[in-house]
Amino acid sequence: MGVPADVRYPMTSRVLDNGLRVVVSPTPGSGVVAVNLWYDVGSRHEQPHRQGFAHLFEHLMFQGSRHVKSGDHFALLQGHGASLNATTSFDRTNYFEAMPAGVLDLALWLEADRMAYLDDVLTQENFENQVDVVAQERSQRMDNVPYGTVFEKALPLIFDPEHPYGHLPIGNMQHLADATLAEVSAFHARHYMPSTAVLSIVGDVEESAAFAKAEMYFGHIDGGEPPKRELPPTLPPVGERRRADFSEEVPAPGVWFASRLPADAPQSRDLAAVELANAIVGDGETSRLHRRLVRQDEVALAAGMGINPLIAGNSLGLGSVRVVPGCDVDEVVSAVEEVLRTFATDGPTDGELAVARAQAERDWLDDMGTAAGRADAISGCAMLYDDPEALNQRLPLLRSITAAEVQEATQTWLLPCLNAQVRITPAETASDAEQDRTSTAELGGAE
Repeated sequence: MGVPADVRYPMTSRVLDNGLRVVVSPTPGSGVVAVNLWYDVGSRHEQPHRQGFAHLFEHLMFQGSRHVKSGDHFALLQGHGASLNATTSFDRTNYFEAMPAGVLDLALWLEADRMAYLDDVLTQENFENQVDVVAQERSQRMDNVPYGTVFEKALPLIFDPEHPYGHLPIGNMQHLADATLAEVSAFHARHYMPSTAVLSIVGDVEESAAFAKAEMYFGHIDGGEPPKRELPPTLPPVGERRRADFSEEVPAPGVWFASRLPADAPQSRDLAAVELANAIVGDGETSRLHRRLVRQDEVALAAGMGINPLIAGNSLGLGSVRVVPGCDVDEVVSAVEEVLRTFATDGPTDGELAVARAQAERDWLDDMGTAAGRADAISGCAMLYDDPEALNQRLPLLRSITAAEVQEATQTWLLPCLNAQVRITPAETASDAEQDRTSTAELGGAE
C-alpha cells in the first residue's frame, strides 16, 4: 500500500519579542514531548584561525550555567526519564531532549538558563577542560580509527581553506589550544542568543500552553543582534583531476571520491534529484556500485556514496570503495567510472526510481514518526529555510522528480566526483615513494 499523498504535520510558528522563533507541533495523547533548539552557528561561522569554536560550545553548554551545576543538565533530565544530547555540523548546532510530557518545564528552564547565563561559569578551567575533551574525541573518532581522517583529507580537494566548508566541525586542536577565554566568550556572545535560535516543541502538549511556556522561560532573555547571514555563490563541480595519496595503518586500500553538489534549499529539485541518483548508484547492497564491485567483480569489500546537504553555496558528497587487498586500485576506479558513466548515459530504470523514491519516503516517515525526529526536522526547516512548513513539502517533492532530472543530476553533479580522489594504501605494502605523498600538482584551489 502506498503512502497517502496528503501526509502533513500540523505546526504553528511565533516569534517572541526578543527574536526567538518558536514552532509547536502537537501530538495529543502520545505522552511524550520533544524539545529541540537549533542555533545558527556551525563550523562555517568560525574564523579560519579559530576552527572548532562551535563544536567546543556544544561541550561547554553542558558545563553548567548561573543556576545549574556542571553535569546537572544531563543528571536532572535523565533522572526524569529523558534522553538528550547535542550535535554540531557545518551549518548549525542543535540541542535536544525527548521526555515524558510532564518534564517539559524542566527542559525549557534548563535550555533557557544556559542560553542566558552560560557566561557566568565560563572560566579558564572549564574552557581548558573541554578543549582536552574535544582533543580526546578527535583522537577516538578520527586520528586512531582506520580511515578516520579521510573527510578531512578530502575537503582541500573541493574547497579552499577560506571557504565556509573548508574545515570540519571537529576543529583544529592547535587553534583551540591557542585561543583565549576572551575570544571564546566573544564567540558565545555573538552566536548564542534568542535571535539566532529556533525552538521546536513537539508531542503531547497543548499549543497555547507550549507558547506560554516558551514565553515564560525565554521571553526575558536579551534578543541581541544576530550576525548577518552571508552565503557564498554555488561553485561548479570540480573540473580538473585532483588526487591525494596517503599511506596509513589500514586493513585494506581505499579510494574516496569528493564532490561539490547543489546547495540545500526549500524545494530544491536539483538536490532532490541528486539524492535519488545517489541512492540508486551508491546506497546499500542493491545499489549499482555494490552490485558491480562487491557482488559481481568481487574487487571491493564495500562501496557506496553519501550526501551531506548544506546551504552555503554547495552541499558535499563523498563516495568510497574499500578495495580487496591485492586488487588493482586503478582498475577498481575504472569500474566505478564505468558504473557512473553508464548511469549518466542511460538514466534510471522505472523500477530503480520507484525503489529509490519509496526508500526516501520510508526514511523520512521513520524520522517523522518520533517527536524527537519531527522536532529536529522542524527546527532545521525553520533555521535553514526560514520556513518550518517546508517540512510538509518533502514528500510531494520526492514524488515529482522525474527520471530525466535524475539522469541530468548524474551527468552534472555525480559524474565529476571522479575528479577529486583520496587514496589510502596500507603502510606495510606501500613503497617508500608513496609514503605520505600528496599530488601537489593536482591540488589546485577550488574554482
